[in-house]
Amino acid sequence: MIGQLLLGLSILVGIHEFGHFATAKYFKIRVDKFYIFFDFLFPLPNVLNFALLKKKIGETEYGLGWFPLGGYVAIHGMIDETQDADALAAEPQPNEFRAKPAWQRLIVMLGGVIMNVITGIIIFSFVIYAYGESYLPLSEVKDGITPTALGKEMGFKRYDKIVKINGRPFVDFDSVYNSDVLLDKDTYYTVERANRLVDIPTPADLITRLNDEGGFVTPLTRFTVESVVDKTPAMEAGLQNGDQILKVGNQETPFFSDLQEALKANASTVEEPSLIQRFINWVRGTAAESAPEKLTPLLVKRGGQNMTLQVKVAPNGTIGFAPKISINSGTHHYSFLESVPKGIDRAFGVITGQIKAFGKIFRGEISFGKSVGGPVEIAQQYGGNWIWERFWVLTGSLSMVLAFMNLLPIPALDGGHVIFLLYEMIAGRKPSDKFLENAQKVGTALILALMFFVLVVKRFI
Repeated sequence: MIGQLLLGLSILVGIHEFGHFATAKYFKIRVDKFYIFFDFLFPLPNVLNFALLKKKIGETEYGLGWFPLGGYVAIHGMIDETQDADALAAEPQPNEFRAKPAWQRLIVMLGGVIMNVITGIIIFSFVIYAYGESYLPLSEVKDGITPTALGKEMGFKRYDKIVKINGRPFVDFDSVYNSDVLLDKDTYYTVERANRLVDIPTPADLITRLNDEGGFVTPLTRFTVESVVDKTPAMEAGLQNGDQILKVGNQETPFFSDLQEALKANASTVEEPSLIQRFINWVRGTAAESAPEKLTPLLVKRGGQNMTLQVKVAPNGTIGFAPKISINSGTHHYSFLESVPKGIDRAFGVITGQIKAFGKIFRGEISFGKSVGGPVEIAQQYGGNWIWERFWVLTGSLSMVLAFMNLLPIPALDGGHVIFLLYEMIAGRKPSDKFLENAQKVGTALILALMFFVLVVKRFI
């Protein structure tokens, strides 16, 4: 995990900072330092100043810092985490950032984001070319589908088998959600039901409703327990790899969708102690008094024998295990030229997902605390085994996330600098250096608060 995390961050930070470095050099701006990771205790540029490796070539010092939560390029004449307004009191020199036209400074500030986007596209294109794209063959959906509330409204029924789309056979179950089908007029699905064919038309507002409701049918899939997550209700209840969950309470769960519904129906409604109360208890070294746990029986088949376990279902309807689905996926292979547009779609799909996630956070539909993660969570996603496909997919995703996050209009991030530069270009005058310095401090404080939340406070949520 640590090796993959460090390699992934080194690649992404290095490429991002190279974008700033290359554009600054192109416009003949002096670059004092180019560091992967910080050679100081961020955000205090004069505290614990040392590098693991460094070498000066020409006017630029290149190095590897000791503080592995970012990196930087010290562009001469720019107010950032390494320079403040007082350090730039003298008249600007021709090779300084502040002496250049606003449009050139804008390109320099966008250089890192642009490089991350290009990197994400390249990674996804090569991953698709090398490994192909997994898909769900229709022939594997042997038990049919189960409809959501939207699917039931459309006319789908449990155990229906979708055999045609617009009167034509298909082989990839994902084609059910093909955008061409969802956007065309007068589209319909043909299902096999009780040995007869039934046509189900799509409503005109289907694609709009999908944005709100997520889907209308899912395959019925049988499952077993593939792995149990540490320190979860499933682990505490004694669930083991390879177990087959037959019942949750009195509800049979032959398919994974049945399990999800049963767990939600038995989710705990006991209120957890507030975040503040948990923090106070942690400081005091005391445990909060909690109400009696609601335990739900799980009928489990293990080694040919049935047994009953008692589990506490979390309020979100989960218990903490990864399922092994009894469906074999297929793989689409593409030429390199075919892989590039698909890589572009997949890369920008990450940003689209980020935008939708932020929308849900602002609407209060999902928890902010449970939606953000730090180095530990990223390392866990890489996993304990080095699988190159997974490594590159996650690194490509993080590259696009890094581009998106850096464009947020927060001072101290690239997006904050871009906002001030756009203001300068529109208004015809730039904010004062003192204003930019104070904005930098506010932005840094926000970033530090987020880091504290992710690394410390989030552990109590």
